[in-house]
Amino acid sequence: MIFEKVSYGVLNSKQKENYNFHKVASALADYGYDSMRLNNDWQGADFIAVKNDEMLKVQLKGRFTVDKKYLDKKIYIAFIEDNIVKIYEHDEAVNILPDNIKQSDSWNIHGSYSWGKTPKIYDSVINEI
Repeated sequence: MIFEKVSYGVLNSKQKENYNFHKVASALADYGYDSMRLNNDWQGADFIAVKNDEMLKVQLKGRFTVDKKYLDKKIYIAFIEDNIVKIYEHDEAVNILPDNIKQSDSWNIHGSYSWGKTPKIYDSVINEI
């Protein structure tokens, strides 16, 4: 049997979510976390990652994102950028939103904001794993 790596671009949205889950879970495993996929979003999480007495509720995204529906839920957002798995505590990122984002229609009307490339100001809250 010959294995060929899949091109991410040819995957449909569900396949991309599965791919991202396994990539993120693999990265978290390097830090001792056991990840369990959830059939239904539970408290906003796509999966939970546990290590000893610690549990992370993780939402998978395609890029760096903040969303009002995740406020005060102790949710971590994980995404892959430039083949690097990145994870951050959602409310920490919201706490340092610049005024121009807080005043945008995306944030005020639609309740969310995302970036194609993560701005440097968020380096202090993002963990690369």
